[in-house]
Amino acid sequence: MALTTLDPVTALIIVDLQRWVVGSTFIHPIGDIVTRAQNLVTAFRRHRLPIVLVNVDGTAPGRTERPRHITQLPDGWTDLLPELGRQPDDIVVTKRTWGAFASTDLENQLRRRGVTQVVVSGVATGTGVESTARQAYEAGFNVTLAVDAMTDARPDAHDYSIASVFPRLGETGSTQAIIDLLERTHTHDLA
Repeated sequence: MALTTLDPVTALIIVDLQRWVVGSTFIHPIGDIVTRAQNLVTAFRRHRLPIVLVNVDGTAPGRTERPRHITQLPDGWTDLLPELGRQPDDIVVTKRTWGAFASTDLENQLRRRGVTQVVVSGVATGTGVESTARQAYEAGFNVTLAVDAMTDARPDAHDYSIASVFPRLGETGSTQAIIDLLERTHTHDLA
């Protein structure tokens, strides 16, 4: 893990921590992932930095070899977890793809706020989180991954993303390391 910098305007992106998704089986206790996401939200709010809450409401329309495991989404599927404490000035995007940038106006919303870096966390590591991080990287944002604030149902996918993909997209660190770096480098935000 090599965490060196958080740009002056860094946004937190939390992917798919929504009611029905967190009811799935993951390789890490989802309660721990939610708690770490809450800690990141609290730190970013304290420094008045943008927070993006992403939910998913469908999939890309293309043909796939593997059938989709859910064809009819239940009521309340997209409800964000109340533990995230959504605020009126949070950016909320609903995606219909794995990544949060491809089917939304997220890039424009971040650019309007002067964001140059994103911290990404959430579920699932190998799909929603990785795709969002890839798209952010390809759009020119600096990317940081909170590796202990994400999980996946597939251990191989989780491990591969963290060991092989994320170091090529940006920097990785624990939730606490990101919060500590934020506190050291953004003290002027609190004045």
